[in-house]
Amino acid sequence: MPRWRDLPDGLDPHVREFAEQLRRVVDRAGLSLGAVADRTGYSRTSWEKYLDGRLLAPKGAVVALAEVTGTPPVQLITLWEPAERAWSRAELRQERTVDDSRIARARAPLGEFGPPGDGGRRGPERAVAVPGAAGPAGASPALPSDTAGGAGRGTRAQRPALFLAGVAGVLGLAVAAFLLTDAVVPGRTAGASASPSPSARTSTTLPAGVLCAGSGCTGKDAERMGCGGDLATTAKSTAVGPAVVEVRYSRTCGAAWGRITRAVPGDVVRVTVGSRSRTGTITAADETIAYTPMIAVRGPDQAEACAVLASGAEGCTG
Repeated sequence: MPRWRDLPDGLDPHVREFAEQLRRVVDRAGLSLGAVADRTGYSRTSWEKYLDGRLLAPKGAVVALAEVTGTPPVQLITLWEPAERAWSRAELRQERTVDDSRIARARAPLGEFGPPGDGGRRGPERAVAVPGAAGPAGASPALPSDTAGGAGRGTRAQRPALFLAGVAGVLGLAVAAFLLTDAVVPGRTAGASASPSPSARTSTTLPAGVLCAGSGCTGKDAERMGCGGDLATTAKSTAVGPAVVEVRYSRTCGAAWGRITRAVPGDVVRVTVGSRSRTGTITAADETIAYTPMIAVRGPDQAEACAVLASGAEGCTG
């Protein structure tokens, strides 16, 4: 009997590729679903849905699986990101379909749809008075605007000319801006390119897959920036009730962040460096791991991680 069920028909290619990669990671590690659940902190039922393509694994579960199987997290996150976007688009389309159906059912009793054959919903007709054609009590009868005389046609005829005039104005401004910015200024040779910014120079010296260093990492996600996985170590850790809070540090990126494991919804982890701090929170019912964004540091001793549990327990790494 095969270990895995067939993935659902019609699954987005990105989601399918991601689910298949998760299966390969689990197979290579030789883990059962029970072992995966125990080591990652996500339930067996959740992993069955993730691996069968019925639910997209959250980022925390992906990082946890990478860590327990020795897989570089960046490899899984790279596949997870397009899968997450595809999954979100599919959910949005489904919500719109449901909303459109409800709106259609609500409109029908209000008479916003005409009888069969009238071309669908009818909008209000804008009337135009015709001089000289007397109606009741001497009023001029109203006709639909499409049958109005030369005044309406004249207005429509002016629109292309106004549009062309606007385009010409925009083009003129663009040319002027180009000439001004390309002008020769003292100390600069015409046509010479500006020197690269410090951040651009720094990025060229980073290892492949690492997208930030130092202050450029502050406030950013460690896994997304390529600072986690093999480039990260646990510098400090302490138990707070049933949870474990850690200072994670990447020398390559020059940054630290906080992590909490064995946590429950409502538990909060905070990393502090001097007067700066960042927090992460457990929000989903099946999540047990949370990370804070990074803060630039000269060394891991500058950082402290603290946890505030939903139960009221608190503690820090010191």
